[in-house]
Amino acid sequence: MNKILLSILFLFIFTAPARTEESLNFRELLGDSGNDGFERALEKRPFIFPEDHGPHPGFKAEWWYFTGNLEDKRGRKFGYELSLFRFAIESKPVERTSKWATNNIYMGHFALTDVETETFYNFERFAREGAGLAGAKAEPFRVWVEDWSVEVVEGEGHPWSLRAKKNGIVVNLLLTPEKGIVLQGDEGLSQKSKEPGNASYYYSIPRLSTEGTIEVKGETFQVSGSSWLDREWSTSALSEDQEGWDWFALQLSNGYDLMFYKLRLKNGTVDSFSAGKLIGPDGSVLSIKADDVEIEELEKWESPLGGTYPIKWKFLFKKEALFLNIEPLIVNQELDLSIRYWEGAVKVQGTHHGVPLSGKGYLEMTGYAGN
Repeated sequence: MNKILLSILFLFIFTAPARTEESLNFRELLGDSGNDGFERALEKRPFIFPEDHGPHPGFKAEWWYFTGNLEDKRGRKFGYELSLFRFAIESKPVERTSKWATNNIYMGHFALTDVETETFYNFERFAREGAGLAGAKAEPFRVWVEDWSVEVVEGEGHPWSLRAKKNGIVVNLLLTPEKGIVLQGDEGLSQKSKEPGNASYYYSIPRLSTEGTIEVKGETFQVSGSSWLDREWSTSALSEDQEGWDWFALQLSNGYDLMFYKLRLKNGTVDSFSAGKLIGPDGSVLSIKADDVEIEELEKWESPLGGTYPIKWKFLFKKEALFLNIEPLIVNQELDLSIRYWEGAVKVQGTHHGVPLSGKGYLEMTGYAGN
């Protein structure tokens, strides 16, 4: 068992505070260590739904990652993240008689950006799979960490029901896919570094029409907007020479959606395995390679917790004449949890083939705070 999983298990069993003196490390968590006996993402595979919405217990880690931009009828804006993770403790289940026995630890991250008050709320919880405290299943699809949950419900378009609450912050949302499933990477095999197996199986649903309620400290808002789902499972992804990543998920006003992750090396350069997709209004998909784009950092932000993040960007996808200016809705959207990282709602202005556009989305940045 590697030291990251031991740390996660320690945090859960001994109910330590969410943030430790030294944050866990994303690179080590997704690195190539302690992986004996687990399955690896070595080659392309067929994707089968709804089965692949459910768990893949042969792999060390997987996650269901929802982000979205919402607003109420008077235009009050919110961003949200609900990410549910499964981490295997051992590659082979150990037979135990106790109902508390488990081979998996689940982690949840829940965050809300209240743009009007410039307030960012973020929470974390851990639960073992034993005794039904957390888990995932394919049919009917459901994944949960205590009372934080995502499940597919009956109805036209197969909507996803998403619920989470903590310390007076509540989201209760219904997400209906507007576009189909997009296989990222090479037909769903997303290679993250040169080592065989340092890859994930990865798909997205880039647009889900979203409606429901948000509650902030006793005040309830009826909201609507759009969400994004990223879904991955792997045993290792990152190499020792990689520092972190910048992940963009953008929904543009002309009907296009853009996902791109920039993998950063410790020597300050961009890894050639950086990649993404541009999804058209009709669902057509265009692959993006590292040398297809130019990304310029315009401004930086000093975290009060330590670390410096780029906070405004220029993004150019040359082949499509897609030029974007990207900036956050509020600057401080850093999650101060067992893994410290920046993930928040952003807005977009730009042009596509010379035609003006706007947009919204989410940006995630890791490796700037030593993790």
